[in-house]
Order: sequence, then structure tokens, then C-alpha cells
Amino acid sequence: MRINSLVLSILMSAVSVGTVHAGDIITGAGSSFAAPIFATWADAYGEVTGSTVNYQSIGSGAGIKQITEKTVDFGASDKPLSQADLDAKGLIQFPTVMGGVVAVVNLKGVAAGQLKLTGDLIAKIYLGTIKKWNDPALVALNPSLKTIDANITVVRRADSSGTTFLFTNYLSKVSADWKTKIGSDTTVAWPEGVAGKGNAGVASYVQRINGSIGYVEYAYAKQSKLAYTQLQNRDGLFVMPDDSTFQAAAANADWAKAQSFGEILTYQPGKTSWPITGTVFVLMQKKAVKPAHSKEVFNFFEWSFKNGARDAKNLDYVPMPASVVKLIQASWKGSVVNPTGKSVW
Repeated sequence: MRINSLVLSILMSAVSVGTVHAGDIITGAGSSFAAPIFATWADAYGEVTGSTVNYQSIGSGAGIKQITEKTVDFGASDKPLSQADLDAKGLIQFPTVMGGVVAVVNLKGVAAGQLKLTGDLIAKIYLGTIKKWNDPALVALNPSLKTIDANITVVRRADSSGTTFLFTNYLSKVSADWKTKIGSDTTVAWPEGVAGKGNAGVASYVQRINGSIGYVEYAYAKQSKLAYTQLQNRDGLFVMPDDSTFQAAAANADWAKAQSFGEILTYQPGKTSWPITGTVFVLMQKKAVKPAHSKEVFNFFEWSFKNGARDAKNLDYVPMPASVVKLIQASWKGSVVNPTGKSVW
């Protein structure tokens, strides 16, 4: 599957096998951050097995809602749930892949990687404190902006979004004003801005609106040919987004100690660390509504962990390390059970 067809599409075909009956479809929903890699894995897995999974790229918040209401076989979120939330909702979670969120702009003559931004400047832009591209604070880092006398149009997510969680979590760590006034979650009380649904929606608005700034998962920025910016990281250095800087941030994760794998990778230390790095978590019901389907979800991600690392890297995601995959697969045993209490895995 070509990624451009994915970005323009809400529904993606994926996969199923094993004890699932012919014609059954495994369903998942949630993170648009995960959409490019889930679609690619699903395509490849389907070619091998002849099976089908239907994943809806509807945002992390909606994905959490659907798996909680038992209307899908798995949900996907870029925001990890706390152990208390998992227990209350009767869910398990495990990480699948890591990647980066980038700031993107539409400014005539400004190419990808040319503009430098700090978290504090982004926070002031999204708070409405900085309203023009030739603001002295922006020009101090980017002298070429002095001649761009254009208003800034803020673009943000309209839906409940894990990408928003990562973006606002980062801003809350670098800006006291943002933390106090707005905070961090999958939805926040935005002071202003044009709202797009999903990463694709934000990318589309930024493409169309001159003078705009938005935030999207890196694969969408590349596919849409948007001008992503450099960002200043925790060590004070300006870095470019790519799989190596995402990997540098991910290297600090201690998955063995994280409760229910709930690591948050924003604003990690390291000279080459990308400051808005995140993880896609899969959510499943502890008590399987359709045990064969739940087993097939595990089958799919077992196959993806084993065979999907190259595809993940090609899309600028960071695959889970082999040692972490072992921890994840060990956690599956007994985590999801059928009506008689027997583990589906």
C-alpha cells in the first residue's frame, strides 16, 4: 500500500489468521500517528496469510473509547493509560513502535529543516502571545523571518488525539505558562487556532494556509512535503527529525521498570534526542469478547515485531528493541482470557 493513499483514507485494510473463521474481520481503531506503519504491516501480513484486519484511523481518544465499549478488537493510543485507568476499564496495553511528532510550517521560501524553533517559542505561538512571523523573538533565531510580515495561523487537532498529548506534554515540560494555563492531554482548551481532524487533517490545513504552523507525525510531514522545523532539545541543541534522533530519545526508556509499559518519551536528555518522541500503545480487553479475535490480534503483532522492523525504519519509526519485544510477548500470557478464564495466548 502506498502511504499517500493511507493519508487520504480513514479506513485501512490489514489482517487476520489462525482460528478466526473465514470472512471474519479483526477490527482496530485509534491513533492516526500509528496509521502509516499499521497499514504497511497489515498489507504485508495480509499477503502472507490472506487474512483481513480493519483499522480505523480516528484518533487516540476515540480508539480508547471504542475498545472500552468493546466495539473493536483492539485500540491504539499514543498516550499510555495509567494502571488505575487500565484496571477501571478492564484493559491491558503494550507498546508497538516509536516515532516523532514534528512542527510544520507553510512559509514561502522556507524549506524543510531551515527554520529553528524552541519549545518556549512554540508555546507562545499557540498561546497567542507571538502572532507574526517577524516577531523579534523568532527573528533572533531565524534572521530570514525579518522580511516575512505575515500573521501566524495556528493549526491544531479537532479530535481527541495522542499526537496532541505528546505535543502538549512536551510544551508543558518546556513552558511554565503552558503547563499552568493549558496543560497536557489528548484534548485541551486551545486558546485559538484552526482545527483539523487527524494528522492528515492538520497536514491538509497547513498545506493550504500560507503562514500556518501545525504539528503532525513525521511520516505525514514527509508524505505531504511539509516544511518541518528543527527543534531545540533538552541539551540545548537544535536537531532535525529522523529515525536516528527518535532512536536517541527512545534509548532512555526503561520498559522493564515502567508500570504497564507506560513510558512517555518527550523531552528526553541526549545531544541528538528529538524532543517530541512518542510510542504507539495497543489496548485490549482483559476479558475477550471474541477470544479467537483477541488471539489473532496477538498473532498480528507477533508477526509485525518479527518481520516489520524494516518497514518501520523506512517510515522513520523506531522498532521496539528485541529485548523489549521479549518483555511484551511474555506479558501477553494470561493477560487476556476467554469466558472460562483460559489465556487466549
